[in-house]
Amino acid sequence: MFHVQLSEIDTAQNLVALFLQRADQQGDRPFLTAKIDGTWTPMSYAEAARQVCILAENLRAMGLKDGDRVVIVAENRPEWCIADLAIMAAGLVSTPAYTTNTEGDHCHILNDSGACAAIVSNAKLARVLLPAIMKTGKARHVVVMEGVSTAQSGAYDLHRWDTMISGDAEAARHAVDARIAGIGREDMACIIYTSGTSGAPRGVMLPHRAILHNAGAAAYVLSEEFGWGEERFLSFLPLSHAMEHSAGLYLPIGLGADIWFAEGLDKLSSNLEEAQPTFMIVVPRLFEVLREKMIKTIAKQGKLANFLLGRALSLGEKQVAGHDGLLTRPDQWLLSATLRPKIRQRFGGRIKALVSGGAPLNPEVGGFFSAMGLTMLQGYGQTESAPVISVNLPSVGIKLDTVGPPLRGVDVRIAEDGEILVRGDLVMLGYWGRPEDTERALEGGWLHTGDVGHIDDKGRIKITDRKKDIIVNDKGDNVAPQKLEGMLTLQPEIAQAMVAGDKRPYMVALLVPDCEWAHQWAMDNGEKFDMASLQGLPAFRSAMKAAVDRTNAELSVIEKIRKFTLADEPFSVENNMMTPTLKIRRPFIKAQYGDKLDALY
Repeated sequence: MFHVQLSEIDTAQNLVALFLQRADQQGDRPFLTAKIDGTWTPMSYAEAARQVCILAENLRAMGLKDGDRVVIVAENRPEWCIADLAIMAAGLVSTPAYTTNTEGDHCHILNDSGACAAIVSNAKLARVLLPAIMKTGKARHVVVMEGVSTAQSGAYDLHRWDTMISGDAEAARHAVDARIAGIGREDMACIIYTSGTSGAPRGVMLPHRAILHNAGAAAYVLSEEFGWGEERFLSFLPLSHAMEHSAGLYLPIGLGADIWFAEGLDKLSSNLEEAQPTFMIVVPRLFEVLREKMIKTIAKQGKLANFLLGRALSLGEKQVAGHDGLLTRPDQWLLSATLRPKIRQRFGGRIKALVSGGAPLNPEVGGFFSAMGLTMLQGYGQTESAPVISVNLPSVGIKLDTVGPPLRGVDVRIAEDGEILVRGDLVMLGYWGRPEDTERALEGGWLHTGDVGHIDDKGRIKITDRKKDIIVNDKGDNVAPQKLEGMLTLQPEIAQAMVAGDKRPYMVALLVPDCEWAHQWAMDNGEKFDMASLQGLPAFRSAMKAAVDRTNAELSVIEKIRKFTLADEPFSVENNMMTPTLKIRRPFIKAQYGDKLDALY
């Protein structure tokens, strides 16, 4: 591997310049690898650079001008990365959108951003995007990667991907080099829309410096903490999310690493073993799902496996509590000789660290993976900070109820009301078209995160809750709902939970039963497996109550869940009750189940 200089990330004028520098250094080494017709197929750095430059010039040939916005609607794939880089190389502004967006979501982004063009991957996604383009009258040009006929177009011009990446590579590179020489670190690279846990998504304007700062600071962390070699990232989170965009695309570019694209949740286990990544970035909900699957798999393997699982769970609890000294060494040795090699192999055998971001990670979940011998780093940030603010470091000590110290070059202070304030190159330019929101968010030159927390004696940030999500009961006591929800969903009976109790005498919960557990319960009790019917059975509700009671045993008096009700269906992106990064959307859930929750008082 060509040993790239990490300092080049800090001195790069813009993201495209950094990529082209890496492409010149890496040449024919793999950059983007995806499974095509059942075979993992790599694209080299050199070929990616060729396609980026030609696509950039063909975008300009459409008549697009400096600063025009271009929407990307595609699943994670090599073409997504090519499109993002090419848009910036053309002097345009990349505007990613989630593949889970509805037609209304696309209308909002098209209207709000005033996009002049769009790039879409396939017919399924085009069926949602194109009607939004027709309704809004935006995006006069649409580039389609595959599966969409370009024989006829109406209100917009359709362009084929293979045509858009064809042309004179040498001339295109010269044109791109000349153009990006005038693009500086303060210029806007992209508009990333927040996932919208409440209200309509806002467009966060990120300059090149913010993403370069994130990539440079994260590269420094990885090289200092884990050494540096042939690095490989497995890309799973949507590239339209700021976390994957910065840490899953531009961090690997900065490291000169290669990126493999996971095929989806159903094939993630096999993809991990095949790709053999050294790093992977995942949201907490996925770790919760993996933990449950691993526990159930091990539990079916006999007495010895169950004994080892018990030791692992016990060790995880001790590590969370900070008791990871001499007394835990026998368990460490036992697990290292038995379970840990098998678990590491399931993650490909080369994994250096799993990075959790996008939402709070329950410490018990992190403790489980840590006990299994996997290094779990919880990061913290938000779209407005490009997005990483801090991350746990082994050298400082990984404390799983914290999110680690701030990255290099990041200033953090705690306001009088407990809000976490952030300053540095990572901070956004503002919200697109929303000067008043921008002024509030960046008051006094500090990014007001909306998160509440404190800094411990080792400089690690501890988040207690979202400022606006904190529940204040009728006696004025503050309760952090995310903590309670995380504890509830650790129970095998509970898949999802939302707690409520603002201005009320006690806490209540809306619960979604775990489907696998409910199916087994029905079989064991001679009942037909129908979730709606099961919820009406007193015995089923008693089993759910037992799960709540176990959680309550670990809670203070003001936190205890006194009553609960059951949801009609799981929270999902499709029913608007979860964001694309699997965070619950409280206002939407309360709108649907407000009467049920009110009836508990």
